[in-house]
Parts: sequence; C-alpha cells; structure tokens
Amino acid sequence: MSNKTIIFCDFDGTITVNDNIVAIMKHFQPPGWDQLVEQVLSKSISIREGVGKMFALLPTSRKQEVVDYAINNVVIRPGFKELLDYCKQQGIEFYVTSGGIDFFVYPVLSSFSIPTDHIYCNGSDFSGSHIEILWPHACDDQCHNDCGMCKTAIIRKYSPDEYHRILIGDSVTDFEGAKLVDTVFARSILIDLCRDLGLNYYAFQDFHDIIKQLEELKGK
Repeated sequence: MSNKTIIFCDFDGTITVNDNIVAIMKHFQPPGWDQLVEQVLSKSISIREGVGKMFALLPTSRKQEVVDYAINNVVIRPGFKELLDYCKQQGIEFYVTSGGIDFFVYPVLSSFSIPTDHIYCNGSDFSGSHIEILWPHACDDQCHNDCGMCKTAIIRKYSPDEYHRILIGDSVTDFEGAKLVDTVFARSILIDLCRDLGLNYYAFQDFHDIIKQLEELKGK
C-alpha cells in the first residue's frame, strides 16, 4: 500500500459489541420501535427517518435514564485500543463514522485518544417534549439514500489517488461506504453484502484480527 492509509470505522456493533440504538429501544420499549427497526433493515424507510422516529418515541423527561443506560451498557470490542495504538505507530489516519448519537458516542470514546474532529456522529436535542435527533452530517448531492450520518460524503473527501481507504463496519449504515473504499473489514450482514457484490473484504471478529491483516497488507 503506497498511498497514505485512512480508516473509517463504524461505532455501533463494530467498536461496541452491541448495537446501542437497538439496545436502548429494547430496554425502554417505546411502542412501535420494533417495526421501525424492521423497516430500516428492509430498507422500506431510510436510516434517517427510522432513527429519528425511534428516538421521537422517547420523552425527554427520561433523558438521564436514557443517557445513563446508553453509556453504562456499552462493551468495547477487544483490541480497539491496540488498533488505535497501531494506527498511531504506522501513521494511519483513523476516523469514527457513526450512525450513533452524540450523547453516547462522545462519552464512550472519551477514554480513547481520538480527536473530537475525527469523530462523526448524529446530534440530539432534548429541549422539546420528546428526543429529537439532529443531522449535522447529512447526505451531500452525490448521495440520495437519506443516510442521516452520510459515510459516503465523508469518504469522498479523501481522494482514492492519495489514500488507501479502509472501512470497518457491520451493518446497513455501512453498505454504501463499503462500495466506495479499497478495503473493507466486515462483520455480520456487511459480510453478505461484500460477498454478493464481490468487494475486497476481510471478515473479522475483533480488532486484533484487523491489526494482523493490516500487517499483512503492509508488505503488498
């Protein structure tokens, strides 16, 4: 890999073991949340619409409960700190590109050495009667998937002529980005997509697997 290497890493279900948005919904059980998850996964509604509607089911009077639950129930996938250390040693740029929400993404990542301007996620507003999700990184004019937090718009800022672009992810929020990059590290349903489309991918269980594979790719 002669170009500079840059990694775009998903948060929910990738850096964390569980999908935190789904975990929050399962815990608080607002009526109708499960149909919304199904509709997002089947692509009958967009990610932005689904996530926005899910959180709009939760009253802001429960803010502290929601925030505490989201932060305290996160489990980090093994090897994450080691991957960050490896990237630092190798001069690899590392960005978190998360469809998650600021009130749990930033606190969970605060114990790792990731600059805040290298973390992209959705915002939140607790000033009304119900939680409102904000979309500071919505799709640009080249993406029409209504992603909410548009990973492809971020990836396109880094030219493939200058960068070897790597995506690490697991789910529906990573599909479009996976089609753009040079190399994908995939878990869960993202593996099926990469296989179906013939993308250049490696399956992984934890971040130690990714470090090993990056070491192998280094010599190529």
